[in-house]
Amino acid sequence: MQISQETIYKSLYVQARGVLKKESMVHLRSGHNMRHATMHSTRGDRGSIRIVKGVSISERPSEVEDRAVPGHWEGDLISGRKNTHIATLVERKSRCIILAQLEGKDTDSVINALIREMIKLPMQLRKTLTWNRGMEMAKHHDFSIATDMDVYFCDPKSPWQRGTNENTNRLLRQYFPKRTPLAHFSQDDLDIVALELNERP
Repeated sequence: MQISQETIYKSLYVQARGVLKKESMVHLRSGHNMRHATMHSTRGDRGSIRIVKGVSISERPSEVEDRAVPGHWEGDLISGRKNTHIATLVERKSRCIILAQLEGKDTDSVINALIREMIKLPMQLRKTLTWNRGMEMAKHHDFSIATDMDVYFCDPKSPWQRGTNENTNRLLRQYFPKRTPLAHFSQDDLDIVALELNERP
């Protein structure tokens, strides 16, 4: 018999609604008091944000999907208090994590930070980047020119299309809880967190 991880999670959450709630909830990584299905989204419909000349994830090479070749990345931002943010990048095959300090959420700040971190990598590890449709990637062409990486954009309200990155961001909340100001974390601080996660068994 094979049991999926989703089945295991659901069974834990069902138990947690009974007498085990207080004891089990403290051990759950995300701290959520409810388990959502993989395709579920609690985000409201804010409409599709248009990225000029953005290439859809449907046109992404098939080699990205099967994780056979390294060099394909997923990215997003995590947010903290006072409009502070950190860029998070994760490589699909190895699950290697890179964090980038940001001066702001505007496209210039985000693109410059991503370029700064990605050009440290050898060319063979810089193939594609998949992002959501946030306007912080409005200047994605500048990123592609500087890094020689193709950028692909997820469909609206489809976070599961960057599932590796979504999971990484949940892990990062152990280090950067919600409502934590993120501006005082230096790039060295972020590199230490990334290294600790990258060296996990």
